[in-house]
Amino acid sequence: MTNTVTVTVPATTANLGPGFDCLGAALTLYNTFEFSPLKPKAGQLRTFEIAVRGLESERVTTDDSNLVYRVFAKLFEKIDRPIPPVRIEISLGIPLARGLGSSATAIVGGSIGANQLAGNPLSRHELMRLAISIEGHPDNVVPALLGGCQLAASDDLDWSACEIAWHPDVVPVVAIPEFELSTAEARRVLPDLYSRSDTVFNTAHLGLLVKGLETGNRKWLTAGMLDRVHQPYRQKLITGYAAVRAAAIAAGAYGMAISGAGPTLLALTSRDRADRVVEAMKTAWDAAGTTAFVRSLQIDTKGAKLQIN
Repeated sequence: MTNTVTVTVPATTANLGPGFDCLGAALTLYNTFEFSPLKPKAGQLRTFEIAVRGLESERVTTDDSNLVYRVFAKLFEKIDRPIPPVRIEISLGIPLARGLGSSATAIVGGSIGANQLAGNPLSRHELMRLAISIEGHPDNVVPALLGGCQLAASDDLDWSACEIAWHPDVVPVVAIPEFELSTAEARRVLPDLYSRSDTVFNTAHLGLLVKGLETGNRKWLTAGMLDRVHQPYRQKLITGYAAVRAAAIAAGAYGMAISGAGPTLLALTSRDRADRVVEAMKTAWDAAGTTAFVRSLQIDTKGAKLQIN
C-alpha cells in the first residue's frame, strides 16, 4: 500500500417517481474520500485514522463505527486479507440524512478505495453487488457507482443494471430542507401489502417515466412521476410537502417526487423553466416556516471517479 487513492462519488436521487427501490440517478453534488498508508507510531495500537471536513463534518464518527471504514474493512475481510493500516480523509459536499444518498457515497467510496489498495481483486460488477448487499437496495449505490440514471433488478441470483437515457432538456431541481428524516422512520410508515391496482399503477407509470426521461415528452413525464407505493405514505412526514409540490407544478415542473426516503424533494422541469421552479419551491417552503436550499443540478454521467497520486 504505497499510493494515495482518492475516490469522488456523486449524490443520488432514488425512488424516482414510481421507481421505488429500483430507479435512481446520480447528481452533480459530491463527497470525496482519500485513502493513504498509515504508519502507526511506536507503541500505538490504532491501525486507522479518520479525518472529516466539509458540510456537517462534526456529525460524522471517526472511530471504527464510521461507515467508510466499516466498508473498507469488509472488503478486505471478503477477500480474506488483513486490513491494512489506513488514513481516511473525508470531504463532504452532500447533506446528511436528507435523501441524497450520503450513505451510498460512503459505501461506494469505501469499497472502491479498498479494492484499489488491494490490487483490484473485485470487478466493477462485484463491487456493485457488494455495495447493494451492504445498502440493502440498489437505487442509490448503483448510480453512485456507475453514474447516470440506473434501473436495477435482481433475478434472485445476481443483479443487472440498465442505464436509462436522460433527455438533455429534463432538469432535476432539488429542494433540501433544514430538517432531517431517517430512512428507518420513512420505512416504518409503508404498508406491508399493496393492492393489485396500486401495483399495476406503478408498473405502468414506471414505463411512462422511462420513456419520458428518454424523450423529454412532457405528458409522459407528468404522468410518469406519479406513485402509489411510497410517496402517499411518506409525504405526511415532510412539512410543507403539498405546498411545495403545488408551487413547483404551477411554476412549470413536470412533476415532483420525494428524493430517496426524503425529506429532500425533487422536481423535474425544462431548462427554460428551471429558475422559476427553484424560486417557487424555495418561496413555498419559506412560507411553511422551513429554510431550504433549492437549486437546479445536472445528471452526473461518470459515477464514482478514482484518482491515484
